[in-house]
Amino acid sequence: MSNILEAHNIVKQYATHRALDNVSVSVPKGSIFGLLGPNGAGKTSLIRIITQITAPDEGYVLLDGQRLKPDHIEDIGYLPEERGLYKKMKVGEQLLYLAQLKGLSEKQAMEKLKIWFKKFDIKTWWTKSIEDLSKGMQQKIQFVATVMHEPKLIILDEPFSGFDPINANLIKDEILELRDRGTTIIFSTHRMESVEELCDHIALINKSKVILNGSKSEIKNQFKDNSYSVRFHGSLDSLPSDFEVISQKNIENNLNQFNIKLVGDASVNQLVGHLINQVELVSFHENIPSFNQIFIKAVGGEIPDEVGSIS
Repeated sequence: MSNILEAHNIVKQYATHRALDNVSVSVPKGSIFGLLGPNGAGKTSLIRIITQITAPDEGYVLLDGQRLKPDHIEDIGYLPEERGLYKKMKVGEQLLYLAQLKGLSEKQAMEKLKIWFKKFDIKTWWTKSIEDLSKGMQQKIQFVATVMHEPKLIILDEPFSGFDPINANLIKDEILELRDRGTTIIFSTHRMESVEELCDHIALINKSKVILNGSKSEIKNQFKDNSYSVRFHGSLDSLPSDFEVISQKNIENNLNQFNIKLVGDASVNQLVGHLINQVELVSFHENIPSFNQIFIKAVGGEIPDEVGSIS
């Protein structure tokens, strides 16, 4: 899979603060790429360099194999976390204006907008002022402004912020449809449940450096601890030293849950064999850490003591 975007050894210094320290990331074409990190980690600085709001002090960015240049702005759609619409302008005239800034003619813009206004059921909003719309309605308009020129790369910074669940699902479906049509999306968020659901690849920035980078499955495999969650009826009296009981609890009556780690060369089949000789198995699955757990551990904490998800 080739890359739509590559950032190579990016350094950005603001006075005494180094916002990005030799940061390199590659974003595969046609993927949803999660750009993650705690507040102040450097995510926004990297996005500003990609969108040419600012320039790196060292390093360079390639877009579709070419060094980033001013006319690439037409190939990128950017939805910032701090929304920025002209409050006094009408919805229609504002979207036509923004579309033409992105290289569309007025006729092309009208054709695109008719499709989006029908899709979002907002045909009556054309003559409304932005200031008369709710926050969620304004965000719909800004999403349309971000994607209507059909850019190769779309950067979404906390796109679900302020949306109710129905509209959040609407935007999520549009993001997935854009990905399925070949658009690449960089998705910056603190909502790890959205990362689990949407992202194909991730990069985690912490203290100005990339500390995790890869496909979702690769990252999860890095953080697996070779443990399994087991629920059973009965009493588990003993296991060989090849199996370590990490935690155990009684769920209800005679239903118990154990987290058991394989030690050394022990196999899953061996564990199951020992279990079925002693108890009645109800469920058995590998503990796969959630991205919330991975985030916490990677930036300096410990993985919370909870059962992992099935992957």
